[in-house]
Amino acid sequence: MGVTQRAWEAYVRKEVNEEFMRKLTPEMVKPFYQIMYWNRLRCDEMPAGVDYAAFDLAVNSGVNRAVKFLQEIVGVPVDGVVGPRTLAAIANYEPRRLIIALCDARLHFLQGLSTFGTYGKGWTRRVTDVRSNATAMA
Repeated sequence: MGVTQRAWEAYVRKEVNEEFMRKLTPEMVKPFYQIMYWNRLRCDEMPAGVDYAAFDLAVNSGVNRAVKFLQEIVGVPVDGVVGPRTLAAIANYEPRRLIIALCDARLHFLQGLSTFGTYGKGWTRRVTDVRSNATAMA
């Protein structure tokens, strides 16, 4: 289901074992993704496509990083918090341009990781797919 044990334990606030993790179902993880990523980013308040690109970035690289990338691109103070100022700046930014800039920033970040040589092909494909799907939504 794409959920790390550490992230799940933070969500349920207790330790779980590998066997439990293997038994996760889509119905079980949907609220996890909603609460831990979608809601924290306030994706319901973002334009279509931007919401998806930001959400996917947050799932893979953390909510804080996703917010800071968005804030840098739209030109608001970078504090890692999606508040009214950040949402207003996102709303005033052309969605396709923002999606492309966000995916570019994401790929640049990934290319700087020491594990890019091992996982880079898959990461690049994922970012390319997100860019394509997100711009189609915008």
